Amino acid sequence: MPTAREALLNAALSALTDQSWSAVRMVDVASAAGVSRQTLYNEFGSKDGLARALVRREADLYLHGVERLLAEPADPVDRLVSVAEWTVSEARARPLLRALLTDGWTERHPAPRRVRPTASPGGAPAQRRADAGPPAPADLVAAVRNRAVAA
Repeated sequence: MPTAREALLNAALSALTDQSWSAVRMVDVASAAGVSRQTLYNEFGSKDGLARALVRREADLYLHGVERLLAEPADPVDRLVSVAEWTVSEARARPLLRALLTDGWTERHPAPRRVRPTASPGGAPAQRRADAGPPAPADLVAAVRNRAVAA
């Protein structure tokens, strides 16, 4: 059973299949996740906080997929080809990932503001990282490069 946080992120992502981010209502996300609005606000603070966490999760899922492909017992060139092909396939299937990789945000997507980390951030480590906002496309490319070099 998913945690409240995962259920909320899943509900928010599901809402995006039917409507633009501006039309997504927090009360509807909470209801679809089976939690109260207060739980949603306690977890994310605001709609922008939910957007940052949703986009961050997409980035994390993408990078986990890259790591999985790079760990395959194959020639390094073949692994990189697999990563490239998989990236294109995933970006076609996942509009939020496509926006993240291309910086092609539209009104349909949550486009959370990037925030600067504070000197002494509060909250749990995962929450602080989610609050950092989405990585830039160049950051994702650098992360893939670093993982490929280390593989």
